[in-house]
Amino acid sequence: MTGRRGPRNRVLSLLALAGLAAAFGLAFLTQAPNRLVSGTGIPLHEVLHGTRLVVLVPAAVLLAGAWLPAGWRQHAVVAGAASLWLTGLVWVAGDHARQVAGTASGFGRTSFGGGFWVLVALAGLAAADAVQRLGLGAMGRTAVLAAVWAPVVALGASGALDALSLFKEYANHRDVFVDALWRHAEIVAATLVPTLLAGVPLGVAAFRRPALAAPLLAVLNVVQTVPSIALFALLMAPLAALAGAAPWLGIGGVGLAPAVIALTLYSLLPIVRATLAGLHEVPPAAVQAAVGMGFTRSQVFWRVEAPLALPLLLSGLRLTTVQAIGLAVVAALIGAGGLGAIVFQGLLGSALDLVLLGVLPVVVMAAAADAVFGVAARLVARGHR
Repeated sequence: MTGRRGPRNRVLSLLALAGLAAAFGLAFLTQAPNRLVSGTGIPLHEVLHGTRLVVLVPAAVLLAGAWLPAGWRQHAVVAGAASLWLTGLVWVAGDHARQVAGTASGFGRTSFGGGFWVLVALAGLAAADAVQRLGLGAMGRTAVLAAVWAPVVALGASGALDALSLFKEYANHRDVFVDALWRHAEIVAATLVPTLLAGVPLGVAAFRRPALAAPLLAVLNVVQTVPSIALFALLMAPLAALAGAAPWLGIGGVGLAPAVIALTLYSLLPIVRATLAGLHEVPPAAVQAAVGMGFTRSQVFWRVEAPLALPLLLSGLRLTTVQAIGLAVVAALIGAGGLGAIVFQGLLGSALDLVLLGVLPVVVMAAAADAVFGVAARLVARGHR
């Protein structure tokens, strides 16, 4: 028999090939005289010199990792190399920006290029694939992935990246950014509360009365087809009229109220579906046993049906939260504020790094919420088993 030929980890080999293409085909950084002018692309090989060449070591390990014997050691090596590669990419970008800032005017901007984002995404995927192959539990995977990204976060917190345009935008908008971040979280929290208070009872009602399920889901599906901006606009007129008729309510046609109402309408469908699906998954034998033990209908729901349906409900809440975090960006168009205000300010000013300053926290918030609810759902399901 002939030995095995080719890479043992085809996913990692494809990611490595894509990384090589991005490194040689896309600009790693861009250099511009100010924040409003399109920058000139700088390839990766032009910034890799001197001590910066050390970042090629973890890159070489990643390239070789696809041919290493499969096993937990190989996956651990790949995850560690991906973390070092991520950190090295960010450090090289920050070091180059600091060097340029020392020789250029204060208006110059060094920004991340397309190649940087592609390489970071590919390294993150390589780390996620390696962690998945380690076969850890939900908590273990989350902890290892947090450890993979921890050096990058520490590097940013150390001030080593302050010369990059993205961090300059943060320094210039620090107070606005903090307020926008809290406002965004407020919009999401204000959306989830009425969504749960309305969506769960609607799902339970649809389960108890099957004839109600079809028309209810049809209406919620129609709401989902309405574009978010259009729904915000449709709510502005009636809420403005309500504000004129009952000013004591404190509700206007713009601001937080229409944003929360629109986001709640969007969020009802996944919660209702998850509640309905969770209750349908409850074994009839468990319900019959509870009835045989003398449980009332209310006791059957709270002690049997609700706990057994909780994993699917958490999955629906996971989807709803991630969706609300993303859609809350659009709410800035009707004066709700949040990170969307920073995004649209950057778009109007043609300042890409200001746009990223608003977008990246949204991505991090969504990923964090997804991870938290994913872990919670798995822990509840494991407890049931």
